[in-house]
Formats: sequence, C-alpha cells, structure tokens
Amino acid sequence: MYAMILDENLNFKWCEVPDPVRKEGEVLIEVHAAAVNRADLMQKDGCYSSPPDWPQWCGLEVSGIVLEAPADAEVKVGDKVCALVGGGGYSEKIAVPAGMVVPIPEGLSLVEAASIPEVWCTAYLNLKLEAGGMKPGEVFYMQAGASGVGLAVIQLAKTMGAKVITTIDSPEKAEFVRKLGADVVLDYRTDDVLAAIKANPPTVALDCIGGKLMGECFKEMVFGGRWIMIATMAGAETNINLETVWRKRIRLIGSTLRSRTSEEKCRIMQALKNELWPLFSARKLISNIHAVFPIAEVEAAHGVLRRAENTGKVVLTFK
Repeated sequence: MYAMILDENLNFKWCEVPDPVRKEGEVLIEVHAAAVNRADLMQKDGCYSSPPDWPQWCGLEVSGIVLEAPADAEVKVGDKVCALVGGGGYSEKIAVPAGMVVPIPEGLSLVEAASIPEVWCTAYLNLKLEAGGMKPGEVFYMQAGASGVGLAVIQLAKTMGAKVITTIDSPEKAEFVRKLGADVVLDYRTDDVLAAIKANPPTVALDCIGGKLMGECFKEMVFGGRWIMIATMAGAETNINLETVWRKRIRLIGSTLRSRTSEEKCRIMQALKNELWPLFSARKLISNIHAVFPIAEVEAAHGVLRRAENTGKVVLTFK
C-alpha cells in the first residue's frame, strides 16, 4: 500500500510501505478519507510522535470500508465505518482495534464521518468524563470556537443545557459559532475577554490556548469549577494564585486523548455511537466540513489549519 509518511527531514512523502497485518481483535480498513487535526501539524513539526504501537506518520481519524474483521466484531466486511486511531491514518489501509471502529452515522458521507472520531471523542472525554458533565444553566468557556474541537464541544455543551462562551477571530467565524449555539461570542483581537468572563463566571472551561490569559480567567471560575487543559497554543506559562485553587475548590485537569489506552478509546467511541449517532443522523449535531483535499495536497490542507482559516474540519481523501 501507499502512505503519506514523514521522511528523515520531516517532509511529506507519498511512498510504498508494507501492508498492515491485522492482529486478533483488529479490523482492517480500506481508508477513503482522513481528517486533519492540529496534532498532525505537531507531528509534522517533529514534536508529537505516534504511540509506539501505531504507524509513525500522521492521521488520527479515518473512514472507509472494512476489508477484514473478527467474526465477533460489530462491523463486517464491506461495511462503511469510521475509526479513531493513534496514528497512521494518512494511508491506504490501517488496522484498528475493533472497539475503535464503528458504523458511520446513517445519512452521513464517508468524508463527513472521517471528521467525527477525534474531535468528538475529545469533546466527550473532557465534558462528560473529565468534567463530570454539566447541568442546565452551567457556563462553559472555550477559546477557538470555530476549530474542529470547538465545533464539537460547543454543540455537546449545548445538548447538556450549558451557556457557552467562546472566542473567534473574524465576523464569519462569529456567525458560524452562533449557529452552533454559542451564547457569548468574543473576537479575542478586539473584545475584552476577561471582562466577559467576569460577567459570566465559568463552571467548566476547555482550554487549548493557555498563555497569560488563562491565569487571569482561571481566578474568575465559580466555586467547584473545572478547568481542563488540552493544549497551550498561546504559551505554556501563566500565573495562578494557588489560593484560588483550594479556596474555590477548583480542579485544574490536564487531559489528552492520544496517549490513552485502546480500551479507554474503545469505550469512548462506543459511547459516541450509542449517544450521539442518532443526533448526527437527525442533523441535530453537525461536523462542518471546511475543505476537502486529495492526499497529494496534504501540505495545502495543513496550511489551512496553520493559518487558522478553518471553520470546522479539513479532510483528506484517498479515493
């Protein structure tokens, strides 16, 4: 098969590699589409390798057709599926633990389905499991609301009845996140984000930005708040008054999806299928596709994310 590997200089190279050999309990997929995630950009830059038991090239979520499957697997040969993977999605075939492979939501295309597993597992993991869920009336805060993760967490937070505060960097993105259900939309270049947080103290925050603003907003959380860090795009250092943590009983939670065990990921994917697939099929949840590129144009696809041009997901196609 062929895959878009990273060569010794971390340049993309479409070349022939050995076909994956399906182990017991795995499903072999013919990949038709793979979505692009910011983790792929980090891997391309040499600072976020695949876990050791996965192919050492980019790609965290795929869709395609089942080529081989265990006799007791939920999916069968010929089924259209999507899958969460630990790496190696930019390839013509991939072998994946069966629990991480599920039928695509009814009515969705393979391109749409490829854009779901990584960001919606991230949303479910952090809002449902790490934060312990939210009750109607709670306040949820996330920056970068028009990103792939933002697309998912805003909608998931709204299904739980939360008031959503988010940031964007253009009028077009502002309109987009309002359609997703965001209640307070701030342009971080011109609006006073801290003032908005003081006026709407969060109960849960999902932070992919970090930086100086994180510490300033953290102290405004309500008693018992949960601040979840998943990335530090604006910098890894900030100032936090530690008295705030224990006086308000705030939980500062570090979270990643990629490093979790296959067993954990299987449970999350199965929860998505059981709880959210009917909402996708009814179009009550969406995975907005910003752009689609053939795999040969992977650099252009990465460029969209690097320049933060996307509203939603960028997808690569193989067929």
